[in-house]
Amino acid sequence: MYPELFEIPFIHVTIKSHGFMMVVGFLVAVPVIRYLIRNIRLNSQVITNLALYSLIAGVAGARTFFVIHHLGQFEGRLASIFAVWEGGLEFYGGVIFAIPVIVLCLLHHKLPIRRYLDILAIGLMLGLAFGRIGCFLNGCCFGKPTQLPWAVRFPYGSFAYHSQVYRDYARDRSEPYRKLPDEFFDYHADVTVPGKTLKPYERLSEEQKEMLKANNQLRSLPVHPTQLYSSANAALLCFILYIIWRRSEKSSNSDSTKKLLTEPGLAFSLAFILYGIARFFIEFLRDDNPFEVDSLTISQLLSIASIALGAVLIAILHRIKPKPLSY
Repeated sequence: MYPELFEIPFIHVTIKSHGFMMVVGFLVAVPVIRYLIRNIRLNSQVITNLALYSLIAGVAGARTFFVIHHLGQFEGRLASIFAVWEGGLEFYGGVIFAIPVIVLCLLHHKLPIRRYLDILAIGLMLGLAFGRIGCFLNGCCFGKPTQLPWAVRFPYGSFAYHSQVYRDYARDRSEPYRKLPDEFFDYHADVTVPGKTLKPYERLSEEQKEMLKANNQLRSLPVHPTQLYSSANAALLCFILYIIWRRSEKSSNSDSTKKLLTEPGLAFSLAFILYGIARFFIEFLRDDNPFEVDSLTISQLLSIASIALGAVLIAILHRIKPKPLSY
């Protein structure tokens, strides 16, 4: 876990891994998108601007959804609402904010919306593959305890560690996974800060630090690296959507009879379905999001809606003939 990658000399500004990997994903996705649109009429600067606008809207939406969903975490520290570099983004919130921005920009420039949404869906999954690595380095979006050989342990004070040493009634867990000695906590008499708070690592005594190293029962339980599962899933979906897009483009440029399910916009529509299915099942392995309805998280409920939306879009696209490209 490396929430901070390095410090810039002289100005003493630390580069956060989560934000850094988001930027890397953006920088990788933009040239790929520009390469894929080379055969479609468009000023390359427009697509760069469009990607930047969607990134800003996406981050704002993802953070907004996270803050609304975890409002209690920000009581008394409102300034941290804007600290997106520390993690705390919900993918579906980003999608909900970014898509209207993308569509409005495409309408403004009178561009073929369906074809560009296909390409942007490919770029989105590519960027997400890098972004989820940032989640892994930051320690957020962690998984449930497991004994699988590729399980990972997060350090003392990490998001996963905090989760394991407290009860979590939002996930129907009345007892913590790990019971630490009282000396590892600060107890609050102030009613506005009830209960106990895990001490920062730097405030532990040398004896306590040695206890953490020597006593396996005080370390975090190994958990599913769900961030890496999500990264691999996004990379796989990027490849699948690219294959679908290529098939659609070949069919559009061919004079032969159109094949079934080759309409422009199909890759974009399938992205909702494929990502929704994958995210629904990955959520069963995650241990961070609270349950909402019948042990389902908000992300699983949104995944169901995403799958339904994708199916509706495919049905609509099959009925509407796309406008021919003008060069």
